[in-house]
Amino acid sequence: MEWLRISTSTELVRVATDEIVYVRADGNYSDMVLTNGKSRKMTFQLHFFDEVFQQLQNNMFVRVGRSLIVNKRYIYVINLTEQQLILSGGDLKEPIIFYGQPRADSPQNITLAREGLKQLKELLENEKGVDNG
Repeated sequence: MEWLRISTSTELVRVATDEIVYVRADGNYSDMVLTNGKSRKMTFQLHFFDEVFQQLQNNMFVRVGRSLIVNKRYIYVINLTEQQLILSGGDLKEPIIFYGQPRADSPQNITLAREGLKQLKELLENEKGVDNG
């Protein structure tokens, strides 16, 4: 298990990468959402997390559009017809559903572009090896 350490001038956040479900953009900030349902507002833009995740030995994170990075470990369904991404499994109590159109029941009204979902689907289809959850 790898640990992510994020340090600012006022705090240090240390979290196991397996516990990060997704990171979503919020203007000049980002919200890191964990398997226990807790969210942590971070004073970094999403590209910061992109770069940090790239440095991991076992990078399980993938960017889906401009507003979202997800942990591949929790991807359960990618439905292009419905423009839907469902995250589930592991320690998640309930599935998290993102939609292609704005909806009140989607986390923070994040909308996913069909092209981003298509690229994510193709990426996962083309990965070599067996999924280890």
